[in-house]
Amino acid sequence: MTAVLPIGKAAPAAAADSAWRSHLIALAGAAAVLGLLFAGDGADMVAIWLESSTYNHIVLIPPIIAWLVWQRLPELRRLSPSAWPAALIIVGGGAFAWLLGEAGSVALARHLGLVVMLQGLVIACLGPAVARGLAFPIFYALFLVPAGEEIVPFMQGVTAQMCMALLALVGIPAHLEGVFISIPGGYFEVAEACSGVKFLVAMLAYGALVANGCFRSWPRRALFMAAAVAIPILANGLRAWGTIYVAWHSGSDFAVGFDHVLYGWIFFAIVIALLMGAGWRFFDRRADDPWFDPVKLQAEGSKPGSRRALAAVTAAALAIAMVPPVWLGALSASSGGGRAADIVFPDVDGWQRVPVRGSRAWRPHFAGAERLVVGRYRDGSGRTVDLAIAYFPRQREGQEIVGFGQGAAGPGWTWSGNAVAPPGGRADRITSFGTIREVATFYRVGRIVTGSAIDVKWETMRARLLGGPQQAVAVLVSAQAPADGVSPRPAIDSFLAALGPIDRLADRVAGRH
Repeated sequence: MTAVLPIGKAAPAAAADSAWRSHLIALAGAAAVLGLLFAGDGADMVAIWLESSTYNHIVLIPPIIAWLVWQRLPELRRLSPSAWPAALIIVGGGAFAWLLGEAGSVALARHLGLVVMLQGLVIACLGPAVARGLAFPIFYALFLVPAGEEIVPFMQGVTAQMCMALLALVGIPAHLEGVFISIPGGYFEVAEACSGVKFLVAMLAYGALVANGCFRSWPRRALFMAAAVAIPILANGLRAWGTIYVAWHSGSDFAVGFDHVLYGWIFFAIVIALLMGAGWRFFDRRADDPWFDPVKLQAEGSKPGSRRALAAVTAAALAIAMVPPVWLGALSASSGGGRAADIVFPDVDGWQRVPVRGSRAWRPHFAGAERLVVGRYRDGSGRTVDLAIAYFPRQREGQEIVGFGQGAAGPGWTWSGNAVAPPGGRADRITSFGTIREVATFYRVGRIVTGSAIDVKWETMRARLLGGPQQAVAVLVSAQAPADGVSPRPAIDSFLAALGPIDRLADRVAGRH
């Protein structure tokens, strides 16, 4: 009898261990296949983590996720894994996001799609009970996606407005032009690196970790996350104002050194201290509290899922993930690429081609364009405008007509603000050492002419998913402000009226008939 009892008690544990082993092997194998299928996107994500200071903190996310899972092991061992076909919807959602990202050359969508596919794979292979036990580690994987630089212009504007309000409060006269702030004796730019986005992105990941680990109450978690957003934004505005305030009293050179020390070494530590100090007394989770109650997630004694169901669900997940690259590959093979473009500047009634001269020459930035040309025109009254045309035979990674850094602000020029958009386009003000230009921009993609980057992405997706013209053309018309406070817009509008429909010019460049 004494020999039988231990065997009887060990059998369920042995069965559970065997089930966990089978499900984890299936999950690891499927994840490896996904990694091979989307190796390019995985490598891109890692490169961004390592090369961009905005995302350096992400290298800590994988070990943090592993630590979060390890903390939950005692409760997880009391659950039985079971394949869950319903989770294939999540895998499909991630695959669809990747498809849209690949079709529209949106790296963020591709990276998000890959992470969501992996999240769905975990849930599909381990089942709803285990997924609920691992809910936060699975959710936290979203912070692997390098996102945030898309809001840099918005954050530059917010920081600039905060600076102006604080400068007015202390009586320092200042003038704001887009993201440039001038005071007597100083000229400051709220640059991309000063927007505070890198700290905001890192603080969101840190705040989510603290909210889960230190709070049980959902209202308290929500308030802490709101503080994790608000405190970095407010602190960054205060830092930028402090730099200008120091420059006002001590000179610009001292202010620059002060800003570099504060921004590079102290600022982030101060923000974390402020956030933790604000939330410390409200922490309501003890260190020895269990992460979840296994009995509430799964009845005791539940049997693990069958290996046959596991194999079927795993195979289905991989098949779903393979559909987007196969679909796009087939469409790409059947559609021809664009021809090399020999761009000829058009004749424009009332305007004459003239040589480009001047110390502040303008040239937009379109990395990956096959052709980029700039020509100058002058009318009878002496007004001059520059016409730039960029041609992309086919948009792909690194060769997108819209994207971060692409557009009107070329070498030596900085975006300073939006201007009134012309019909079917967009308008920007750009600055170079006090010289101001306005630029009207039009994109010809697929069937549309637009100034909207979002419309460009959607039309690019449509053309790549359903077939259609793959070429993309950007047409930009720019003029320098003739004097301080005088807009060059009348010259730009007059030239556009004489130039005629943008789609006709763009289609001639792209070789459409």
